[in-house]
Amino acid sequence: MTYQEFLAGEPVVVTAALTGGVHGKETTPHLPETPEEIGKAAAEAEAAGAAVVHVHARRPNGERTFATERFQEIDDAIRRYADDVIIQHSTGGTGAPDEDRHFPLRTDPAPEMASLDMGPLNRYDHLTSENTRGLVDSLHEEMVERGIKPELEVFNDGHLNEVHGLLERRDLADPVYATLIFGPGTLTPPRPRNFLNAVDNLPEGALFNTLGFGRHQLPFATMGLLFGGNVRVGLEDNVYYRRGELAESNAQLVERVVRVAEELGREVATPAQAREILGL
Repeated sequence: MTYQEFLAGEPVVVTAALTGGVHGKETTPHLPETPEEIGKAAAEAEAAGAAVVHVHARRPNGERTFATERFQEIDDAIRRYADDVIIQHSTGGTGAPDEDRHFPLRTDPAPEMASLDMGPLNRYDHLTSENTRGLVDSLHEEMVERGIKPELEVFNDGHLNEVHGLLERRDLADPVYATLIFGPGTLTPPRPRNFLNAVDNLPEGALFNTLGFGRHQLPFATMGLLFGGNVRVGLEDNVYYRRGELAESNAQLVERVVRVAEELGREVATPAQAREILGL
């Protein structure tokens, strides 16, 4: 995907990352956590222009969980409130046994998509999410078995190498879909040149999604739009609308990036169009 795809007016798939993978309501009261809250947030994001919703699960006390049953409750709520949005489960996490990371793949029906972290990353001062090749391969194998499209999460340049390595080890259904992530810590430094290099280093024919953390969400989404890519916004990655002002909802962040896309002449894909683009 390049500037030529932008000039050609290729539709953009907007993903809304609805709820925190690490942070909770202590950061913002607007963050949905219960299945009911997430279901309503998914419907609002879809109405605003999101074709995909990326979800994590939490216990009633707010703690992160990988339990199939909790993801099932969330999916049921999304299908109850939303129209046709694509559900994407997170399999990422820190300090969880490898087996637990498989549980989000086992709902009935299975999610249409699921994240696949491509390598290790640091969390806080004393935690590392390992994401070994063995775990990546086992998660990918179950995704293939259950007909789930992997969304390859690329947190840094080393993870780009891992994408190429995964393609050497396993057959990935076309098109390969990778989310390029920019921000602090283990993530790729959020600089425009690094964005261009990441796009250039993707496997030939791969589609990309652009994710900027915090204040980088909007500028990097705009770069993604300009280079024919897809974009991800939402309260998982950024709880502010502008400096010092909390976003009111995921839908508010979706509405803004949709306005930018429309100003730039990019059609915003419906869920049906997104399924065709992503090969679901």
